[in-house]
Amino acid sequence: MNTLSQTKPAEVPHNERSAMAAIVGFAAIVPAVLMMAPAVASQLAGQLQLGPIDIGNLFSAELGAMSLATLPAFFWLPRVNWRSAAWLAVAVFIAANLLSATTVSYPLLLALRFVSALAGGSLMILCLSAAATMRNPARVYGLWVMGQLALGAAGLVVMPALFGHFGIAACYIGLALLMALCTPLVRCFPMGQQATTPKAAQSAGDRHWGRAAMGILATLAFYISLSGVWTFIGQIAQQSGIDPQHSGNIFAIATLLGVAGAGSASLIGRRLPRAKLLLAGFGMMMAAMLLLLNAPALARFATAALLFKFSWTFILPFILATLADIDHSGKLMNATNLVIGGGLAIGPALAGQLIAANHGSLHQLLLLATLVAAIALALLLSLQQRRITPPHA
Repeated sequence: MNTLSQTKPAEVPHNERSAMAAIVGFAAIVPAVLMMAPAVASQLAGQLQLGPIDIGNLFSAELGAMSLATLPAFFWLPRVNWRSAAWLAVAVFIAANLLSATTVSYPLLLALRFVSALAGGSLMILCLSAAATMRNPARVYGLWVMGQLALGAAGLVVMPALFGHFGIAACYIGLALLMALCTPLVRCFPMGQQATTPKAAQSAGDRHWGRAAMGILATLAFYISLSGVWTFIGQIAQQSGIDPQHSGNIFAIATLLGVAGAGSASLIGRRLPRAKLLLAGFGMMMAAMLLLLNAPALARFATAALLFKFSWTFILPFILATLADIDHSGKLMNATNLVIGGGLAIGPALAGQLIAANHGSLHQLLLLATLVAAIALALLLSLQQRRITPPHA
């Protein structure tokens, strides 16, 4: 694989641009409900009179189903034509969202959101796996993250007005329409890896399982660290006596910084050594967490929040590109989908327990999250060093 990556031409052919458009488009739509969670949750509470537990279960079902899509994908991903799988997933996603817009039954809505997210998770796996086959995966993953953040930010701006006219149906019908508009891009996906001989695939897997395990562990540590801190960053502002309006404005600006971070990673791509980029990104992320210590004043809190959001969206494309270097079969990227969901779920849960054990103090959380981020960085740097080792050394 290293030999192939070294001989790739600099230009991007038309079919790869089309595949990139498909990856970015579908990957932006699939998690849109989660990206717009504050607005959607408020509308569900007001319109359907749902309580916090019911709303929490709805979003847990979405996140859980997207992650659980990994399990069946271990079977079908190497065996099925990726375009055929995408067509099926798109059809199920559209149907589930249209039905979600018309139901008033909570149990049925919960089931439909699970089915929609399962189809969406399958599409996300296809996007991650297809991006790993590109000439410059860091650039594609940068656009992948940027598309999700941009659509989520646009939704948070537009949805409240649409909710006022059409209710919660505006969200689900909007998702179905966006997916329908992207449907022609299905034919731009690669055909997949189903033609790879099982013996060759197993040989490659045996050779790289150690590196793959390190990559998965680094990704899990990264997501546990960032989700644990970001979930409770509002509580840091509250304990520091920062006005909610000021902290809200900071978080809104941070969304733009997140888009900028992913965009910067996409522009840089393979132009600079990845090890240096990871060092810079993790350095900013860990500095941001340390800046949040000891009840920061408004200026220090704003600097930390903006730096934190920029840094993690800057880092993520290079983490995914590192995993793509290890295995182009799609299996590792499929597992990554589960790890991302797991990290997003584990981080806040562990952070909450740690905060409770320290009587509401977030000091230990910030120090531990910084340490976990450092472990993720060390693992990723080790993978970069192994990557440049001659294959027959």
